[in-house]
Amino acid sequence: MSVVIEQPNQPRSRKGAQWEKRAWIFMRVSGLLLIFLILGHLMVNLVLPERGVKSIDFAFVAGKWASPFWQVYDGIMLWLALIHGTNGMRTLVNDYSEREWVRKTLNVSLWVVAIALIILGTLVITTFDPCIDPDVETYLPNVCKP
Repeated sequence: MSVVIEQPNQPRSRKGAQWEKRAWIFMRVSGLLLIFLILGHLMVNLVLPERGVKSIDFAFVAGKWASPFWQVYDGIMLWLALIHGTNGMRTLVNDYSEREWVRKTLNVSLWVVAIALIILGTLVITTFDPCIDPDVETYLPNVCKP
């Protein structure tokens, strides 16, 4: 009894192989960076405040995002997390989809949603203005000064 082992699929092109190599390296680097970014995020938001999670409210976020450091920090975390997650889902789609048109449709859908979320999240972080309400002085006295 003989067993026939099928020839493995070849990459579509050398350019495709380079893309996969770069995506693999990105997953390792971004994963390592995300560990530190997320641990720092959790420390600042949950461990360091006196009341823990109860201290996170509109004023806490407004005070945090008043600093450009925290805007950049949260922006980098947002971008890395979304691209890292989308790339991981792309890998799953490529591994388990059998039809080419299904694979392409799912991959395009993944990246369209990821780009939309990155744009929306970046807009929220960069254009956030807690002082838009005229009565803001009553509940955010330290952040909004006339």
